[in-house]
Amino acid sequence: MAETVLKHATKTALTLVAFAFTFTLLMTVVYQITKEPIAKSEAAARIALFQQVIAHDRYDNAVLQDTISIAPSALLGNKKPTIANIARMNAEPVAVILEAVAHDGYSGDITLLVAVNADGSLSGVRVIKHTETPGLGDYIDIAKSTWIKLFDNQSLIKTSDANWAVKKDGGAFDYMAGATITPRAVVKAVHKALQYFEANKTTLLQVIETEKVAPTEVKQDESI
Repeated sequence: MAETVLKHATKTALTLVAFAFTFTLLMTVVYQITKEPIAKSEAAARIALFQQVIAHDRYDNAVLQDTISIAPSALLGNKKPTIANIARMNAEPVAVILEAVAHDGYSGDITLLVAVNADGSLSGVRVIKHTETPGLGDYIDIAKSTWIKLFDNQSLIKTSDANWAVKKDGGAFDYMAGATITPRAVVKAVHKALQYFEANKTTLLQVIETEKVAPTEVKQDESI
């Protein structure tokens, strides 16, 4: 009787092992088949997003691969290391694409893509992730409003530090009546991103003589 139970248990165990092996092998094959198409799709989506903040005819490099590692920064709001993408024409940097996070949105973090031209002016800004209240927070989304284009061509020179605020707070930027917290957070985050660029532009705008092999790292902000 004990021998029969042992044989049954052994058979069951072997069946489970065979099933697990087959399932793992199948998942590995599926992953290998789909990995490249998924990567290409993600890259295409990222490029399309970049082209919203900097025109494609302004650069001739592989902007997805031309990156600089960004350490956690209070000015960018990134709590973990991230990357900046560098747009170049004939190896000369023309713009830097940064990610910035506003932690003081009405309903949570607001993640921004901020493209800064080599001269310190803004090429474009887009909100790429937010959880703001539908309706009140919609106007920071380019698909629903053109408000975010208020930042086009803005700079620390064009707009003084005191004016980097919504008009309700005495600043230069319009906002939707009844919804002040969201635009206030976005304006503040964009302003800080420009300050980050100004503090680190020597590193961010390095001229490359040959093809980039590994990312450069911006370790910390200079004092503002």
